[in-house]
Amino acid sequence: MMMGKIQAAMAAFTLVCAVAGPAAADNDTSKRVLTTDDLLAIKSLSDPEFSPDGEWVAYSVDSIDVDADETSTQIFMVSKDGREVVQLTADDYSASTPRWSPDGRYLGFLAAKGDPEEAKTQVWTLDRRGGEAKQYSAVDQGVNDFAWSPDSKKMLLMITDKSAAQIAEDAATEAGEEAKPLPFVIDRLQFKQDGVPYLDRSRTHIYLVDEREAEPLQLTFGDFDDSQPAWSPDSSNIAFVSNRTAEPDSNENSDIWVVSAAGDAKTRDARKVTNNEGSDHSPAWSHDGKFITYVTVTEPDLIWYATNHLALVAASGGKPRILTNDLDRNVGTPVFAPDDKSILFSLEDSAEQHLAQFDLSSGEVNRPIEGNLALQGFSQHESGDIAVQLSTPHLPPELFLLTANQLSQLTRTNEALLSELQLADVKNVQFASKDGTEIEGFIFTPPDYRAGRRYPTILRIHGGPVSQYDFSFNADAQLLAANGYVVVTSNPRGSSGYGQAFSAALFANWGVPDFEDVMAAVDYAIAEGYSDPDRLGVGGWSYGGILTNYVITKSDRFEGAISGASEVNYIANYGHDHYQVAWEKELGLPWENKELWEKISPWENVDKIVTPTLVMGGKEDWNVPIQNSEQLYQALKRRGVDTQLVVYPDEAHGISRPSFQKDRWERYLAWYNDYVRGQ
Repeated sequence: MMMGKIQAAMAAFTLVCAVAGPAAADNDTSKRVLTTDDLLAIKSLSDPEFSPDGEWVAYSVDSIDVDADETSTQIFMVSKDGREVVQLTADDYSASTPRWSPDGRYLGFLAAKGDPEEAKTQVWTLDRRGGEAKQYSAVDQGVNDFAWSPDSKKMLLMITDKSAAQIAEDAATEAGEEAKPLPFVIDRLQFKQDGVPYLDRSRTHIYLVDEREAEPLQLTFGDFDDSQPAWSPDSSNIAFVSNRTAEPDSNENSDIWVVSAAGDAKTRDARKVTNNEGSDHSPAWSHDGKFITYVTVTEPDLIWYATNHLALVAASGGKPRILTNDLDRNVGTPVFAPDDKSILFSLEDSAEQHLAQFDLSSGEVNRPIEGNLALQGFSQHESGDIAVQLSTPHLPPELFLLTANQLSQLTRTNEALLSELQLADVKNVQFASKDGTEIEGFIFTPPDYRAGRRYPTILRIHGGPVSQYDFSFNADAQLLAANGYVVVTSNPRGSSGYGQAFSAALFANWGVPDFEDVMAAVDYAIAEGYSDPDRLGVGGWSYGGILTNYVITKSDRFEGAISGASEVNYIANYGHDHYQVAWEKELGLPWENKELWEKISPWENVDKIVTPTLVMGGKEDWNVPIQNSEQLYQALKRRGVDTQLVVYPDEAHGISRPSFQKDRWERYLAWYNDYVRGQ
């Protein structure tokens, strides 16, 4: 694990531990164990945004309405001292993306108010002086995102072109007719994306408005998508991200561009600021307007295994400075400190997510917030105060304030619920894999755990593969532990918190080092006396399901498995999922390199599976299409292996409907209870 400076940070982390929620495994018989209903009742915080006067932090709260079977989002604000929490938007509609106008008069947000079948997402504003929210934008197809100009006189909108179907629907409505379905006409190399229809030539561009419900003025053009806009401090320019190569669908070469916000047709030609062949993204301006900091990938051939570095370039363009070449850890969301002498950013290190700071003079990286926690977002005020979103193993995300090197908790959204629960104890562990590589993981023990007793154990595997289990609250693991299981999680090779070489060890080598690493996690839990070797289960979602498929084709040690949203027959997914660029970079074209595609495909060893396996997925998943899950189920059923296929209608890669989320958790428990726990 890489270590940074900790003088102030450790004092801050001590405070985090003190407020991180109820102690686990405290044997308090007055408390109960976690249930699926509790998981649905936990509210999720996100998107902190400091008010210009520095006295309030706005944020979003997701909560589940079980009766309506939907998730709703409202906007709240909390006072800087944490004493007052005010709900700003009503419960009868969802609102997200709170953004203060820089003059402090308004809070803007996104919402689709009105008839759920017809309403489009628009920008709405609340006047700090009182009154109801008022609609600000009036865009037929709706708005994706927005940002106030620093002088508060203008607003940029991110708007996607109308699709052919939307245009036809508008024409039919105007003629008083019923719109007829149209065929999808496809001519793009990348023609699918999870969660949206087939991709056509509809593109997302930047628009400008200077008054309420004004006609938006388009600033960017072309057969490209634009994203992540950032205003220059003087409100004259907008930096943004776009892939404007000859064939954007064939690569991930996004660059930072700048376009004038003057609105003059002569100034609307965007100029390119970066020239890296990899992905450049997340731009943020220095307060003097001279520089742009951003995140860059300098080794694009490694696709998602490559490290994301912090970079700096003059706003006029030129040779960039790669600031974290020696850090070998992923960075994100950079912003300049108020004095422009340093850059704040999020830093992924081991199973931790820190708030880090790069000193532009010395090149030193400090960590104002570090330790056994996960930073999930932050907002900096010009005073230097920072509102941060943090989670720990026993605390779902809450907001904290870092001021004068002291960290204090601002929100306690789930405190009442958590106070009723006796959660699993969570132990961070390190162990050696088969080849001696050190692997990090976590062991969750049931609330009534007794040392010396061996428990039925579930190996849970994370998605990605370039992701990781960190010190944030883990709902799945807590639920399984509450039901009497030891839960083992690990960060095998391919995981993202341990440097580029650790991650890239999985390149075109799926199911080899990562299989050894997760099996070493199970061996460790058995050797330490936690786990019953005769009652083992395994499972995961996305790449967690894929690695589960490798586990059950290579080992018969598990009594039950759950393969969620997984791939098993890779060639069958070419042209069917949305990963064509990544597939070709990693494995080559399937008709030219068929041997490698088949070599790492679990399908080639499906005849070796003896583990009873529950197969699950979303019917509309184009990330990891349900087709492979159907094939896995068919093969197991045909071979007489106990299996079941569960397909969730109208769901993409992530399961969003609350009743389906609960159903999935309950099926996890039922399957493992039947096959792993035993009588």
